[in-house]
Amino acid sequence: MGRWRDGRGTLRVPRTRAQAAPPARERAPHVQAPHCAPLDTRSASGDAPLDELPNELLNAPLNAPLNVPLNVPLEIAASYRARSRGLLGREGIEGALLLSPASGVHTFGMRFAIDVAYLDRALTVLAVRTMRPGRLGLPRLRARHVVEAEAGAMERWGLRQGVCVTIDPPTGCGTTATAGGSSP
Repeated sequence: MGRWRDGRGTLRVPRTRAQAAPPARERAPHVQAPHCAPLDTRSASGDAPLDELPNELLNAPLNAPLNVPLNVPLEIAASYRARSRGLLGREGIEGALLLSPASGVHTFGMRFAIDVAYLDRALTVLAVRTMRPGRLGLPRLRARHVVEAEAGAMERWGLRQGVCVTIDPPTGCGTTATAGGSSP
């Protein structure tokens, strides 16, 4: 199971249809699930690293280039206090919020509808649901992490059941994360 600290990172959503590749042994500097294809860290033209691409990719349509993963700003809530606070009382969020560990969420006290993606320990999306304020989302049996974003965002990003995502923790923060731990 991945282990992060509270802070900011990047959620990478692949733009590929086939994700079959040999297991990746080297997982630094990002967390890569063993059954996912490795992400290309260059732009489609090969000129600039993905970190230097414009933020317009956040609103890219579903028919965006398949060889460019979508980088979504991510807030990481790994402590009990940060997970409890979540998106409560906020007017919105830029990007997404990762709750880890978590297997379910609620929207009591929230001011806007959200998309919720349940991830397993290998960072594969188990389900994506849209929840209105004042609702209780039932826990998912195999879920280890939950990603929350404003309603409609995950559809724009192409985040759907079966997609394997990657989480890049911020550099220099001392975090270490691995996917596919040995504890149940």
